[in-house]
Amino acid sequence: MSDPSHNAGSAERSLGQLVASATAEMSALVHDEIALAKAELRQDVKRGAIGGIAISTAGVLALFSLPVLSFAAAYGIHNLGLGLAWSFLIVGGAFLVLAGLLGVLAIAKFKKVKPPEKSIASAKQTAATLQGVKPHPRPAPVQDAVTQTPASVARSSA
Repeated sequence: MSDPSHNAGSAERSLGQLVASATAEMSALVHDEIALAKAELRQDVKRGAIGGIAISTAGVLALFSLPVLSFAAAYGIHNLGLGLAWSFLIVGGAFLVLAGLLGVLAIAKFKKVKPPEKSIASAKQTAATLQGVKPHPRPAPVQDAVTQTPASVARSSA
């Protein structure tokens, strides 16, 4: 950066060349930033997919283990001297009690869910602000002197 020949060459460049150079460098920087963001997103998506597959597999294995553990608990209670039917009834009742407790917990949590008050207030404030804004008046169309009809506006894209 402290090369004197580089500084002497850039001193002779016109303002237009400097602006063009700065624009090209900014464009390259933006493209590089976008490429970096894409690479990071690809890595995050890959990690998320692997994590999702792992948690799904863990859930399936846990679900398959429930009947086995239920039978093991029932036969364990049976080995303590209770009848087999009573042992299975105790295990089933324990599952129902657990399901009831989780249901009560879920209902309590659902009752605490409230609407997004800050977002609603912000949206209302924005709407109130925008209601007070009046659009800029448009100039009246130019009348064609011969036909007394509005003159058509030529478009640059046509």
